[in-house]
Amino acid sequence: MVRLKYALGILLLLVLASSAGHGCVFFESGSSPADASGTPICTDWTPAYIDDEVGPPFDEADLVDRLAPTVVSIITEKRSYDRFFRPVPETGAGSGVIIDAQGFIVTNEHVVRDAQQLEVYLSDGRKYEAVAWVRDAATDLAVVQIEPDEDLPYAHFLSSSLTKLGLIEDVVAVGNALALPGGPTWTKGVVSYLGRSIEVTGGTVLDDLIQTDAAINPGNSGGPLVNMAGQVVGINTAIAEGAENIGFAISTDTAISVVNDLITRGFVSCAYLGVRMLSVTPAVKEEYSLSVDSGALVVEVVSGSPADDAGLRADDVIIEFAGTDVADADQLRALIRSRNVGDRVAITYVRGQSTFTTQATLVLRPST
Repeated sequence: MVRLKYALGILLLLVLASSAGHGCVFFESGSSPADASGTPICTDWTPAYIDDEVGPPFDEADLVDRLAPTVVSIITEKRSYDRFFRPVPETGAGSGVIIDAQGFIVTNEHVVRDAQQLEVYLSDGRKYEAVAWVRDAATDLAVVQIEPDEDLPYAHFLSSSLTKLGLIEDVVAVGNALALPGGPTWTKGVVSYLGRSIEVTGGTVLDDLIQTDAAINPGNSGGPLVNMAGQVVGINTAIAEGAENIGFAISTDTAISVVNDLITRGFVSCAYLGVRMLSVTPAVKEEYSLSVDSGALVVEVVSGSPADDAGLRADDVIIEFAGTDVADADQLRALIRSRNVGDRVAITYVRGQSTFTTQATLVLRPST
């Protein structure tokens, strides 16, 4: 199995500072930064950062000039404990991209996870302390709020990047690589694959990823992957350990809806069935002695979940969901995401040599 790791940098030293400003937040200005997951940042936010069409291309110098002011470095402080249970500060480095003049910044969830404080450095060296951040572990996306002294430049995200990107299309990965001083690092490559699904640390499966050979290094986590028009097509998230230039970015197909939910709701509204699954391949069929050649093999059913209530069990193979044939686990995940919380759906599955149909009522995905 290919080992994957987040592109998160680790630092040895962090100097903390604070900054006050204005913004649409539900927290007292100047209060301590807070992980606000579950609490909206701005319920009446209207996004202005989404482009429906691919823009005209820039040459590389113009692209850098246009995009650099929208990319930030994020320094995190966490608290761990040594062998004698003494608190030890732990610092990390990631990247982010500004999406709103008020100071909303998109990054990875794993960049801000367990952080007690976040510092955001703009490309011109200005430093702000985050006043709030909201996050979603299932998609590895987060939104950080700073309160700038003036309106900030912001990047534009290309809607439906998976349908508007082509293989071998030029892209540039931007971020705080290795936490080096002097501004973001730019690495150019091509789109190697679209719609990739990978399993990262902790068993989380990320879907609809863009695979690229643009070099993504530790510290690039949360930075943008952009096309030559300077439009963000993905958020850099992971690299294949031990491989040469195989990196992954969360597509804007996923990011745009998640970011909207995080800012306006404080959580992601997503339907949930409650299964861990594998795609049925010839190797999986042989290993599990299955009687079908395709479908989504259930490897675990979450206790008390809709799948559990519907009678699904480990080693069942789901072959149809809500009237649509299921070819593999990726398709089933997409079908679940396409439904609404509260939908009651028919599920056809194979157990041993027999085929059954059951009903499941989807619920809101639990917070993680």
